[in-house]
Amino acid sequence: MMKKMILGCLLALCTLSANAQFEAGKKYVSLSSSSLGLSYSKNDKLRFDVGLKAGMFVERAWMVYALAEYNHKQLMYSSFGDRKVYQDEVELGLGGRYYIEQNGLYVGLGLQYGHSEQHFDNFYVAPEIGYVFFINEYLTIEPSLYYHMSLNDFADGSKVGLKLGMGFYF
Repeated sequence: MMKKMILGCLLALCTLSANAQFEAGKKYVSLSSSSLGLSYSKNDKLRFDVGLKAGMFVERAWMVYALAEYNHKQLMYSSFGDRKVYQDEVELGLGGRYYIEQNGLYVGLGLQYGHSEQHFDNFYVAPEIGYVFFINEYLTIEPSLYYHMSLNDFADGSKVGLKLGMGFYF
């Protein structure tokens, strides 16, 4: 009987500490990557992405954020024969997330602007779904599935992939 009470109190304490992270006024910083072939786009042979995201909870379970990403990719096709063609792209964006507090899932939607060194500009609508694993009260591991729908070139500019991030809630 005593063991069940202690276990129940520990579970309640863990639940309270996780839910406290999603309250209004909390801040968030994350570093993420979708490298090593975890992203798919029609023209990409190899891709490496790294992103930084910073946000704030404006309401319980509702977060707004700004992000900056750097993408490096090797293209499959080339007008230069057999030479490899690389493309670097910088993306900036704004978005929001809703956290389902009972289980750690979140859904997000963002708008992003991408600029590549070949002077190609692209706009994306970027929905995502992910999960928050709390390592401790502040630090998380956040895997997510994303889709960046290109508004300029839907067939060749859109991309889908998996992202793995480390988040810090304070």
